[in-house]
Order: sequence, then structure tokens, then C-alpha cells
Amino acid sequence: MAENRQPILDVQDLGIDFGGLTAVNDFSLQIYDKEIVGLIGPNGAGKTTVFNMLTKVYQPTRGTIHFNGEDTAKKSVVDMNKSGIARTFQNIRLFSQLSVLDNVKTGFHNHIAYSPVAAVLRLPSFTKQEREIEEKSRELLKIFGLEDVAETVASNLPYGAQRRLEIARALATGPKLLLLDEPAAGMNPQETEELMAMIRLVRDHFGIAILLIEHDMKLVMGICERITVLNYGMLLAEGTPAEIQANPEVVKAYLGE
Repeated sequence: MAENRQPILDVQDLGIDFGGLTAVNDFSLQIYDKEIVGLIGPNGAGKTTVFNMLTKVYQPTRGTIHFNGEDTAKKSVVDMNKSGIARTFQNIRLFSQLSVLDNVKTGFHNHIAYSPVAAVLRLPSFTKQEREIEEKSRELLKIFGLEDVAETVASNLPYGAQRRLEIARALATGPKLLLLDEPAAGMNPQETEELMAMIRLVRDHFGIAILLIEHDMKLVMGICERITVLNYGMLLAEGTPAEIQANPEVVKAYLGE
């Protein structure tokens, strides 16, 4: 079915060198609309480096990245976010001293249309958009079960709630593709189960594609429709969860079973 559609993300022969060291080489990946895809591999395999290239934290040494049919070669981090790619991080990055509500509002401010003058003078264009942003932010918080802690300082939230807030803030930017970097890191089994349900909800409610890096194999195998495996910076295998679990090279390199 995917072969009859155009991928929302099309990565071909991607590679990056740091000095004389090749961190990722000949990496290709296609993601289609509303898919949940996993990117797995041992520590140091290059997974986060791939995320950094997709979001232009790193500029690739070679290869191409097309997003929504557009070559991203000359785009910056800000350009990629505005074009529709949002991400979370392995180590949660919130504005820890801002409220939960204000954290989400910062995501919506990525697309404000009022001028600095309108903001300073509190003109109608400013007040109207700020009111809309607050309403949309509260709607997002309700979806993620955070409406009752909207005024709470973000750093005071439990760990699992901080994860949900980070994802909510990423969604506030209006992405077409959401990159999740080890979203289950540090979670207990119950929190991980809740996270799986939330990832499905995000895909279904917002109609977006999701690419996630994760070491929790129960989560990966339980939620991903396709999985790509990296090893030593190179593509080792790709396929359905069943195919990946049965692949002897993957078992040898990563799953250890």
C-alpha cells in the first residue's frame, strides 16, 4: 500500500563525517503519512545523529532529505520546524520554571502573525491571537490529561507528566512528522503502557507520522508498523516487527536473544 503513495519523508544515502570518523553512512528511510516507525540499534549506532540530521542540528555530509516533496538541503533548524518536523529529546527539555500552560504556548508562538509593534502596544491583532493560542493550548493539555496542572511550574510535574508535556509542546508547533527520542527512557512499566496508548492517540487524533528511537523492545514491537535497524552507523535491516524479530543479524547485533 505504501508503495502507491508518496512518502512524507524520503531520505536517500544519508551520511555524516566528524573529522575522519564516519558516524552514519548510506542511510535511507521512507516514512508515509500517519505511520509509526521505529529506529532501533545498539548504543552508539547513530540513531540520534540521524535525528539531528533530519532536523538540521547537523548538516549531512552527503545524501538527500526530502520532506513533503521538498529538498531540505539549505534549510535550518527553524526552517525544518516551521515546515512541519517537531521532536522531543532523550533528556527532557522543558522551560522548567515556566508553567505547564506557558510551555505549550511557546510551541504555538512558532506561527504567530502579529508584529512586534502589535505586541508592545497590545493591539487587537495581538490580543486576538494570544487568546486563540491560550484556548488551543488548554485544548492540548486536556487531551494529554494535564488541564488540571496548567498553572503548575513544569519542573514540579512527575516524570511521566513532563514527558507528556514535552510531546504536547512539540505538537503545538503543528508538525506533520513527530520525532520521539527515547520517549520511554526512565519510565516504569505502567508509564510505558500509558505512553504506548498516548503515541497511538497522537497519531490518530492529529493525523501525523511518528518516528521514534527506543530501547524498550516491548514498546517498539507493540506500537511500530515498521522498524529500521542501525548498526555502526549503517542500515542493518528494515521490516515489520515480526520480520525484525526473526532477522538473525538483528538478533545478533541488538536483540541478544
